[in-house]
Amino acid sequence: MGSPVPTADDPQTLNAEGVRALDGGDAATAATLFARAAAADPTAPPLWLNLAKAQRLLGDDAGERRSLDRALAIDAVHFMALVRKAELLERLGELPEASKTWGGALAVAPPTEHLPPPLAARLTQAQQFVLAHTAAFGAAIDAGLAEARAQVDPRALRRFNAAVDTAVGRRRVYANDCAGVHFPFLPADEFFEREHFPWMADIEAATPAIRAEIEALLREGAEGFAPYVSMDPGTPENKWTPLDNSMAWSSYYLWKYGEPVAPALARCPATAAALDQLPRADLPGRAPTAFFSVLKPRTRIPPHTGVSNTRTIVHLPLIVPPGCGFRVGGETREWTVGTAFAFDDTIEHEAWNDSDELRAVLIFDVWNPHITEVERDMLRAFFRTADASGFDPNPREAG
Repeated sequence: MGSPVPTADDPQTLNAEGVRALDGGDAATAATLFARAAAADPTAPPLWLNLAKAQRLLGDDAGERRSLDRALAIDAVHFMALVRKAELLERLGELPEASKTWGGALAVAPPTEHLPPPLAARLTQAQQFVLAHTAAFGAAIDAGLAEARAQVDPRALRRFNAAVDTAVGRRRVYANDCAGVHFPFLPADEFFEREHFPWMADIEAATPAIRAEIEALLREGAEGFAPYVSMDPGTPENKWTPLDNSMAWSSYYLWKYGEPVAPALARCPATAAALDQLPRADLPGRAPTAFFSVLKPRTRIPPHTGVSNTRTIVHLPLIVPPGCGFRVGGETREWTVGTAFAFDDTIEHEAWNDSDELRAVLIFDVWNPHITEVERDMLRAFFRTADASGFDPNPREAG
């Protein structure tokens, strides 16, 4: 025999009676009470959630969906409504929609430590479900595209593949984050295609001579190496603190902020000659910059962004033991001695040396290849004018 049904239309009274009926195992009476409560106050998501719970216990999938949809129509990011909707969709076998809804729930979930253990465990399962569904969906897409991709030069597919990976949730797209001048409307590409730099093979051909010079500097303990990170006294603790004034990441400058470092260039004539052949960036008091970057064993450079997308940063790996890596945005590349690459350092990037040996790279800057000669001339004039006025639009940071 069911619980007595109140005649009052007060939603709180009806809801309280519904909770008591549900606690007593009378889901049918609870559903009636919750439905009346929700009708009396249709703007309260908790009432619709309680009704959905009773309907779930009654096996009324259609009713539960309607109630959850009403709750989400009021608050599209209601955490528990998203959880219950995702569970329903998963139970009904509507897996793509379940994955999407779980993704929404995970995006707005409170910190795990603030959740009851059963719900926290359920979210862990949900994360695994989303990952598995994403992987299965991506595999199906890859299988369907295999024949079409086989007909195309892989180098021509880089942007397309990134679009697909983003669509199926395998990667994210990073935007420029410039500490100084941001030049608008340029492609925010992580790694630039080699075709933009016809001189790349020339600097690569000089690798043996350049490597011999950095090896000699290291072997002799030459003066000129200094910590790459050197923060002003009193700087609050931040991600750079572990590397502040540390030789774990050091630099040996050949050119710095547009000025040659004469003693260093004299010690490294082969490197100096190779750099002289390149169309490097040139901005008053800022570029070109060129230096050897040395990363000691078991050292990681945290994710960060650079100053301006007007330039391109080029790395020529010289000493690279196994266990070193480099990520720009959503793409990670292995280091290969003598194989240069160019990237936009205003897109988040990081590097690491997980080996027991040091890593050394020659780093220098060139113009962003998408900036025209006219724009380069105007940028030079802009910086000259800015400096003359005492305004510094671009912090002097080497990259």
